[in-house]
Amino acid sequence: MSRFFSAKYASLQAYTPGEQPRDAQYVKLNTNESPFPPAPAVTAAAAQEAERLNLYCDPACTELCAAAARQYGLLPENVLPVNGSDEILYFAFMAFGDERHAFTFPDVTYGFYPVYANVNHVPAHIIPLREDFTIDPADYCNLGENIVIPNPNAPTGIALSVSQIEDIVRTNSDAVVIIDEAYVDFGAESCVPLLGRYDNLLVTQTFSKSRSLAGARLGFGLGNPALIQDLNTVKYSVNPYNVNRMTQAAGIAAMQSGDYYRQNCLTIVQNREYTTQALAEMGFETLPSKANFIFTQCPDIPGGALYQALRERGVLVRHFDQKRTENFIRVTIGSRPQMDAFLDAVREIRKERGI
Repeated sequence: MSRFFSAKYASLQAYTPGEQPRDAQYVKLNTNESPFPPAPAVTAAAAQEAERLNLYCDPACTELCAAAARQYGLLPENVLPVNGSDEILYFAFMAFGDERHAFTFPDVTYGFYPVYANVNHVPAHIIPLREDFTIDPADYCNLGENIVIPNPNAPTGIALSVSQIEDIVRTNSDAVVIIDEAYVDFGAESCVPLLGRYDNLLVTQTFSKSRSLAGARLGFGLGNPALIQDLNTVKYSVNPYNVNRMTQAAGIAAMQSGDYYRQNCLTIVQNREYTTQALAEMGFETLPSKANFIFTQCPDIPGGALYQALRERGVLVRHFDQKRTENFIRVTIGSRPQMDAFLDAVREIRKERGI
């Protein structure tokens, strides 16, 4: 670091994003992107707005908010579009956390939560998952602390039911409960229907996964108007033009292309089950996933060694080198040819090791 870097960030451990190689030599199953392109209407809408890039976008995202409100059965004042759902999470840590108001989250979860807590000087209350990598809802009831839980969880892919989450929201009425639904469209239940009953619930969603817009950076915060107003205060203090005009247009078109994306999600679910079954036949242990990825381990090959051997064969996956996760790899579910390439590489590695 330079001699000018603020001492308050000297101990900050930044989030490490998944590898983004700039060539096409890899089967890329490491960052939970969709293998499918956006719907044709989405690219057409973005292209049309490209001709107006000389003009600032609408900072209020008026048309996008209206479209999202229709999509989710809410009012526009329940919606805050953001530059990827990471931004709404960061805004929430800024808005609702401080030295006296901690954020609680699992020990095995999305790696940005501890970073956001650290950078905003918010105490982190970390609760271990159970031995089977599930969240125990009872651990989060009656805490009186802000809570953030991905549902499904990442990197495990395991989901809670809406009724379990409702117990958490209801018993922490004086704190904000954030349910991060980045992967909800692949088999889990959304908590959006709870928003009308609880003013302390914030649901975040992204268009990066199920709607093939990872490169466009679009997410939403959905919640009580007062919560959304708080988050807007932060937004307008940090980045008022946070969703560019091409992304706004693409997001509206994506919400109007529901059939296309629902079919893609169904295909991902089918490929997930196909891959899980093939791995089971090779002795792998895979956690039950409701996401567009699986978290799996081979009892005969350490996770780090398997990750490296796959990379050498042109297949990228994620490996999290922490104590509880070191034997696992996280594998994005892609197209059937991509999954066959992954499985063929695994079979080759096992054969070379005499397994």
